[in-house]
Amino acid sequence: MRICVFCGSSPGARPVYAEAARALGRLLVTRDIGVVYGGASVGTMGALADAVLAAGGDITGVIPRSLVEHEIAHAGLTKLEVVDTLHERKARMSELSDAFIALPGGLGTLEELTEVWSWGLLGLHTKPLGLLNVDGYYDPLAHLVDRMVAEGFLSPSGQAMLLLDEDGPGLLERLEGYSPPLGKWS
Repeated sequence: MRICVFCGSSPGARPVYAEAARALGRLLVTRDIGVVYGGASVGTMGALADAVLAAGGDITGVIPRSLVEHEIAHAGLTKLEVVDTLHERKARMSELSDAFIALPGGLGTLEELTEVWSWGLLGLHTKPLGLLNVDGYYDPLAHLVDRMVAEGFLSPSGQAMLLLDEDGPGLLERLEGYSPPLGKWS
């Protein structure tokens, strides 16, 4: 099994975010789960990758050529795939993965998260998607999703596609027990 982890190229304002990335990396290795991520050596991406590698795990990075040219690609990964565009990166990360987890991150993390969620809603995949809600980071998003449902822009089954947990082991259990609801166009 491989899980794609969306996370940031920045470490965040508080050390708890990088520690959560490291803890998730170690947890995935103990469960013999391979990791797919954005391929960078910086931010929470670098923290995740370094933890997976230090624990003897398997990690594949997928990174656009332009970021390799900026010298932020992680040099020690099990495998690094270089693609031409961010669109190709997301598609390739999805192809390589059986599930997705989003750690706290910025706009890129949010964009990756919502794109794979949209793909699930459209029935393009049935892979589970989880948010690791470190220190309530994703609480505002959860409230927005509640509002989307209340206002009729998202179905309850669409909401159920997004799994939220404050705890890495708990989130993995939820991902493992996931049964996909029908997508919007299924």
